[in-house]
Amino acid sequence: MYENGKMSSVRMDKWLWAARFFKTRALAVKACDLGRVEVRKPGAVWQPVKASRDVNVGEMVKVKNDSGEFEIEVLGLSEVRGSATVAQALYRETDESKEQRKALAEARKIVPVYESVWESGRPTKRDRRTLDRFRGR
Repeated sequence: MYENGKMSSVRMDKWLWAARFFKTRALAVKACDLGRVEVRKPGAVWQPVKASRDVNVGEMVKVKNDSGEFEIEVLGLSEVRGSATVAQALYRETDESKEQRKALAEARKIVPVYESVWESGRPTKRDRRTLDRFRGR
């Protein structure tokens, strides 16, 4: 782990948690298990990784979470979770990744958001009949 007083590698789940991609290490482990975290070495293809795999400086990592899909280059290593500014210094997001996330955000703004019109959370019998008429049943 330590080489000449410097950290040479960190577990993937710890690094994702320290870089603030996930709120807990358990969520980072689950994302790795579901194949939402992939690594690419130079000249290779994206491969899913396990939570226990070591991440090294200079590797490209693809992370899918609630905020979107990030394609990042690892710039630093940390096992402890610090402030957001410290976490952002651990990686650099590629320009293509930023553009894709921006385009998806714009597309989401265009799609209307439907909210429930019932206060109780469940429609009444009368509301259900109105819905059935609206749906053509």
